[in-house]
Amino acid sequence: MAILYKGFSTYNRTKKFRLTDHELIKQDLFNNFNVKKGEKLMQPNFGTIIWNMMFEPLTEETRSLMVDDVKRIVAYDPRTRATNVIVTQFEYGIQIEIELLFIDTNQVDVLAFNFDNQSQTLTRA
Repeated sequence: MAILYKGFSTYNRTKKFRLTDHELIKQDLFNNFNVKKGEKLMQPNFGTIIWNMMFEPLTEETRSLMVDDVKRIVAYDPRTRATNVIVTQFEYGIQIEIELLFIDTNQVDVLAFNFDNQSQTLTRA
């Protein structure tokens, strides 16, 4: 029997607020990456370091720190595992591409996020 996850989101929605299964998991990850590390009250280790590294040169060391951070955030959700993470720069920020394994179905999907420093927004690529 398949597991059904249910939730609600108003992000980028006009009429449909209900999310289920993998779309809900992706939205939960999006929400987690939208939080800067140390920003969540009473949980200083929650959130991502990527927002704080936007002006750092993309060296192997900074890339490795971001990959580790992405894996940590994905591992926070027991429904998923990051099997591969690619960090690249674009004109105004950083793109994170995550090969995501959904544990319940053993299905793999690629999820990409753009951290835009100019507008200070996170979008799905």
